[in-house]
Amino acid sequence: MVSIKFVVLLVLVAVAAAVPRPDSPPYGPPSPYKEPGMPYDFAYAVKDDYTGNDFGHSESSDGNVATGSYYVLLPDGRRQVVTFTADHNTGFVADVAYEGEASYPAPAPAPPAYGPPPPTYA
Repeated sequence: MVSIKFVVLLVLVAVAAAVPRPDSPPYGPPSPYKEPGMPYDFAYAVKDDYTGNDFGHSESSDGNVATGSYYVLLPDGRRQVVTFTADHNTGFVADVAYEGEASYPAPAPAPPAYGPPPPTYA
């Protein structure tokens, strides 16, 4: 049989564990104070003639607004270039452009359909 003292002790421990500590962060919506952003600048590019990969990205920020562009060579031979700006007020704003003309290879002729010879009846 569980004694009353043990049950009371468990309740007190549960209550003590639920009380927030004085050094814990307050709950609720985040503070309106926003940390200033850090300026950065980076770029990379890949061009591999063997596999046909050709893509890259460059971006910079002054801590408030990020600007940059990225590109990729599409399977149809065009290059897709996306130029963008992004900030906390207007969000991500992109301008998409295509360079070159789309070209598609002529379809290859279908291979001959070889199969078993038709049955012969005698």
